[in-house]
Amino acid sequence: MVHRRELNGEVLVFGNEGALYLNGMTWWDHNTESLWSQPRGEAMVGPLKGERLEVFPSTLTTWQEWSQSHPDTLALDSGGRVGTGGFRIDSMMVAVEIGEDIAAFPIPLLRTVGSVNAVVDGIPVVVVMDGEQWNVFNRSVDGRLLTFKGGEGALIDVESGTQWGIALGFGVSGALADHQLLRVPAFTVFPSEYDNFWPDGEIWVP
Repeated sequence: MVHRRELNGEVLVFGNEGALYLNGMTWWDHNTESLWSQPRGEAMVGPLKGERLEVFPSTLTTWQEWSQSHPDTLALDSGGRVGTGGFRIDSMMVAVEIGEDIAAFPIPLLRTVGSVNAVVDGIPVVVVMDGEQWNVFNRSVDGRLLTFKGGEGALIDVESGTQWGIALGFGVSGALADHQLLRVPAFTVFPSEYDNFWPDGEIWVP
């Protein structure tokens, strides 16, 4: 997941603390030396205890799919020294956390259905999966609630018949082709990590 480092008007500088909490990575910030839980973006010990960092919208995809939508992107070349950690994306879930509510969507199920219409903390969202790429968008456009179907390269809303781009949420063709869906912050998480940090969280099933 991607967090905003600015908190209460101050930009924090983080380092890897080196220990695990509930089998999740921990950080420490150079500014106050508070100890943070990386999965929750929350300070657990120190002057900033209880503070949480804002989560930015992000996605997990392949370089090929990303560069097609963002051709001017610069990427860090590790020279092959950094591996994948030996995990597959199919073992993960897409988690959407809004306010005090969180819901997780298993990636194998997302691959099967293509897209899921859901509501998290009163916010209507669509979780869409295409190939190795997933995204989460707000289903409300100009006050109009949309219901989506599809995947496999095409995301279409039932109400207007507009086709939407899965990578950026732009209307491609149809009545709402001049609109863009608002991305919703989300992140990938392992089921065990989800159970540890969000034991009361929902897990979507068809």
